[in-house]
Amino acid sequence: MERSRLTITLRKDILPQIDKVIDGEKIRNRSHAIEYLVLKSLRSRVKKAYILAAGQGVKMRPFTYEMPKAMLPVKGKPILQHIIEQLRDNDIKDIIILVGHMSEKIKKYFCDGKKFGVSITYVMCKKKVGTAKALLKAKKYLTDESFLMLYGDTLAKVDLKDMLAFHKEEGGLATIALTSVANPEGYGVVKLRGSKILGFLEKPEKKPNLSRLISAGIFVIDPKIIKLIPKKEYSKLEEDVLPKLAAEGNLYGYHFDGEWYDISTPEIYERVLKEWN
Repeated sequence: MERSRLTITLRKDILPQIDKVIDGEKIRNRSHAIEYLVLKSLRSRVKKAYILAAGQGVKMRPFTYEMPKAMLPVKGKPILQHIIEQLRDNDIKDIIILVGHMSEKIKKYFCDGKKFGVSITYVMCKKKVGTAKALLKAKKYLTDESFLMLYGDTLAKVDLKDMLAFHKEEGGLATIALTSVANPEGYGVVKLRGSKILGFLEKPEKKPNLSRLISAGIFVIDPKIIKLIPKKEYSKLEEDVLPKLAAEGNLYGYHFDGEWYDISTPEIYERVLKEWN
């Protein structure tokens, strides 16, 4: 991104604090540290999150015969509550939730969100539509500023404030949180150059030099992306939109090292119950 030269004067006692941010990798020098801290302080523009929690959770049966997957308990709270509280603690309090399967149980538990310190709007989706079409369902709520999109069955220890600052610094139309997994063959592997995503390789064959980076299901999205969604019944961000952004140089990856669980099977759910802190 193009930059302008600027001369500033700071108190001497602030400089040592700025220098502590420099790690030689992500933050390279004092100028970069100041830019990073300014961007992080301006994160307030992203105040909205969209959570996809409409799926039937077929692979999670028999648990999902009686409740939505996003309502499965982890350490005494539904998965969705963990996500909402993480958003709230990062000053993101305007939340839209896509609901479908047993939606009344989600609505009854969270209501308008006030008791959790947030404001919740619900969007109804009665059939499987794909992640891109799901964005169209909430289009009228997502037209002003960049927003976070998350999957309602994913738990992740990611620094959302840092991710938002990274997104602003790179200046792309979308940023995907990336995590490393031991066995990436069951996912879409991300091809990366620096922080720019070049493309995706869906469920690749196991090779010694295969990338282990995959999408963690957390995105920062510019509303302009909604115009790129094809008008078909079923469409996925990962197949119909994000590859186009990557080809245009408008897609970036934010790599984090914290815990990450895609709660897609009873086996993974069992691990989460034992390991999630």
